[in-house]
Formats: sequence, C-alpha cells, structure tokens
Amino acid sequence: MSKNYNIAVVPGDGIGNEIVPEGYRVLEAVAKKHNFSLSSKNFDWGAGYYLKNGEFLPKDGLETLKKFDAIYFGSVGLPAVDDTLPAKDYTFKVRANFSQYVNHRPVRTYPGVTRPLRSEKHIDFVIVRENVEGEFVQMGGQFLPDSADGMGIDTSVFTRKGIERVAHYAFKLARKRRNKVTHITKSNTLINSLSYWDRVITEVAEQYPDVAHDQMYIDNCTANFVLKPEIFDVVLTTNLFGDILSDLGGAIMGSLGLGGSGNINPEKEFPSMFEPIHGSAPDIAGNNIANPYGQIWSAAIMLEHLGEIEAANNIMDAIDKSTQQGVLTKDLGGNAGTKEVADAVIKNL
Repeated sequence: MSKNYNIAVVPGDGIGNEIVPEGYRVLEAVAKKHNFSLSSKNFDWGAGYYLKNGEFLPKDGLETLKKFDAIYFGSVGLPAVDDTLPAKDYTFKVRANFSQYVNHRPVRTYPGVTRPLRSEKHIDFVIVRENVEGEFVQMGGQFLPDSADGMGIDTSVFTRKGIERVAHYAFKLARKRRNKVTHITKSNTLINSLSYWDRVITEVAEQYPDVAHDQMYIDNCTANFVLKPEIFDVVLTTNLFGDILSDLGGAIMGSLGLGGSGNINPEKEFPSMFEPIHGSAPDIAGNNIANPYGQIWSAAIMLEHLGEIEAANNIMDAIDKSTQQGVLTKDLGGNAGTKEVADAVIKNL
C-alpha cells in the first residue's frame, strides 16, 4: 500500500496565494510518479484573516495544525497590518509551539540563472539557523517611549539545550554532505551570549571528529558569502544572523524568489513547516509574475523531511532542467509566468 501524507496548506498573503497552489501542483505530480499520495486542507490564515477576525489564526489553530504531517506555507503580511505582528502572531508562534528549532535554508547555483557575482564557481551550502531562541525571543519592552528618557530593550536568550540541539543537527547534516561546519559568531563584542554559543558548539564539535569545524565572525562571513561562497558547506548561525545571511544567500543565487526553506522539528514530534525565504510581496500579487521556484524547492525540502528522498531529488532535477531551458520569471530576467514555471517543472519531472 502506498503511503499517504496529510499536508496543511497555508498560502498566507500576497503572492502566497499564487505560488503555493503551483507548488502544490508539483507535489501532486511527483507523488503520482513516486507512488505515494497526499491529502491536504487549505487554511486562509494570515494578515488577511487578521483584518477580518482580529487574529492571524484561530484560537484552536495550533491544535488543528498539530494533526498534520507537515505544513506547506507561503508568506504572511500586508501593508494594512502592523509589520511587528506577522512574526509574533503567526510565524514565531508556530515555530516555538512546534519546537521547529532548526531553520534549514540551502543556497545553491541554479543552471541558466545569471548571478550577480563575477565568480562562476559552483555554490552549494546550507544555512542552519537556530530558530526559536537567540535574538528573536521577544523578551523585553519599552519604557516611557515618548519621553526624552525613553528606551527599548530586547534580550537575547541562548540556552545550552537550544545550542546543543541545533549544533547536533548541523554536524549530522555535514556528515551527509562535505563534512564541514562553519559556525557564525560575534563573540568579540557580544562577550556573554555569543562566547557561550561558541563554547557549547565547540563542545558538540568534539563529538564529531570526522567533521571539520571552524568559527567565523559574522562580518567576515558576509564578505566571504560574496567573495568566496564556494568555501562553505554547513553554516551554523544564530536566529538573527541566519535571517540576514539567508537573504544574502538568496541574492547570490540570483533572486530571493529562488530560496526555499524548512522550519524543522527533527524529532518529528510536531509537524515541520516549509516556506520560501521571501516575503508576501503584495505589490506584485495577482499578476502571475511571482517566482515560484523557492516555493517548489520548499516542497522538495518537505518531501526529504518526510523520507521521500527520490521524489525530492526528482523535483530538484526538474527545477534545474526548467531553469536551464530558460523558463525564468521577471526577477530572473525572463518572461515566464508563475503558472508557466510550475508547468515546466511538472513536464520535466
């Protein structure tokens, strides 16, 4: 009997409503080919839902999502909604409650895509971002914000447990790749939090003597992403640094529209959530010009997590064939529409 996976589909806002259905069409095609099936339920949660209902997802939303094998997500946010709310009330809420402590964001060369870097060297690395602690825990507040003595404080939190578990993920991933982990820090100035981050990662590294491990300051890392991106294999970063570096990773690929990601709960106690690295881009929504490659890549990352490795690899090969054939959206210098890209990928499966 073939396996069935139950997927919660949350397109979100803006271009999410265009790229998620196209990505899901690719998922259905690859499932048919590789002899497994998908069941899905769509949820209209996000900033649009908030404008109607005063919340990003209903009170029982997390309980509802918990029953699924994975969450296939677009992006959340609209100009009419306060920009501090989407992360707090949707993305961070799902990541924290479902212990999605790994943000897995690969960066690679796409054939046929012109990159902004002079170097034509092959790029293939994964940013492993700690996803529920660090700088984004939202502990803090504002004191007398309107007065001359007003202040705002955010406190970063780094726990031994949090650092160890994301470090183990990074080193295990490196064993499946090219056996190298570079961990990113700024402990020369953040001498308490990030020197602790360094210390715990170094202790974990000792348990993986077969994996090369080095440490790099964030400022040096951003320079090397541009000057020598080929030196990286697995890049282990804090929550804030990973958020910034993965956008730089998208840029060196040629467009943020190319980047896929997974918010992973490695133990599979909760569903993991898969999404492109970019935002909801409401300014281009509804024009069939949004780039769905990152959303389709997120589908491949999801299948890999679910254990359908051959199907995941099949999607990546089909993406590569499509870009090589010149099926490129406007952001990549082409004129293919969102639907046209998904059609090409399905044909190339």
